[in-house]
Amino acid sequence: MIAAVVDAQLAGSLLAQSQTAQPAAAGEDAASAPGKVEISFGETYAQRGDTQLKADMYVPAGEGPFPAVLVVHGGAWRSGTRAQLGGLAEKLAEGGYTAAAISYRLAPQDKFPAQLEDCQAALRWMRTEAARWKIDPARIAGLGYSAGGHLVTLLGALNGATIDGDAATDQIDDALRLQAVVAGGAPCEFQTMPADSRGLAFWLGGTRGEKPDLYRLASPTAFATGDDPPMFFYHGEGDRLVSVESPQAMCDKLAAAGATGQLHVVPRVGHGGAAADRRSLELGFAFLQEHLGQSGDSPSDDDARAATTAAGAAP
Repeated sequence: MIAAVVDAQLAGSLLAQSQTAQPAAAGEDAASAPGKVEISFGETYAQRGDTQLKADMYVPAGEGPFPAVLVVHGGAWRSGTRAQLGGLAEKLAEGGYTAAAISYRLAPQDKFPAQLEDCQAALRWMRTEAARWKIDPARIAGLGYSAGGHLVTLLGALNGATIDGDAATDQIDDALRLQAVVAGGAPCEFQTMPADSRGLAFWLGGTRGEKPDLYRLASPTAFATGDDPPMFFYHGEGDRLVSVESPQAMCDKLAAAGATGQLHVVPRVGHGGAAADRRSLELGFAFLQEHLGQSGDSPSDDDARAATTAAGAAP
């Protein structure tokens, strides 16, 4: 049986993993790395009631259009900020990708599928505003770590479908498709959790026994098909928060369906150690280059550490 992704002990530790990085204030003036990247903080990509959802945009120098990457932070679906992966987003822009590092609604106030819906809204916005951000709308990937890795994997696996109530829709929206996925430390399978575990109740609204449909809908493995975009996963061999069997199960499902799923296992490290692993990020950049057609320099050790300052604490 595939190992359960989280249990009650993990859930109890999630808030202890709160991040120190903070996003720029809304409306802050754009900054730039001379000759390389223009950064625009606090761009509104969607509105939910009184809440404006924000993205920090990292745009390469030059005319474009450029391939783009939707960058999604981790934090167990209930903490974290878009600033967590700002360093990595800037590195992507230096390499020729427009990167959008987003905030999204968090549990327990907003339960699943709110986080997925926000990622889909951000992806749609990137395509709607493609000219403004010099994006090639036909070449957009998703990148995330931990909970962010889960969200971009699910976004890729749904492949244009949305979730309505207790089911995925049959109608496909091409604006919600990704062309590639890079996911680190990503939980991909929730259907094997103990039926009475409350480890994810704060996010999914109950136990698997109480909410089996939601546990299935939150599992990227449930949607793996031959039409899914190519996916690259990296994961710590010693990860005790999210078992390496979880992305392996996703890769197995993709392979069985005729799609591409690659898994790089980082030896002798846990969940946090894999987050800033240089080799993993090099392979992730190369994967983007292969499937989006453009990339720049791979990250250095310092870039890797700065890009993922607090990403590795919790899913």
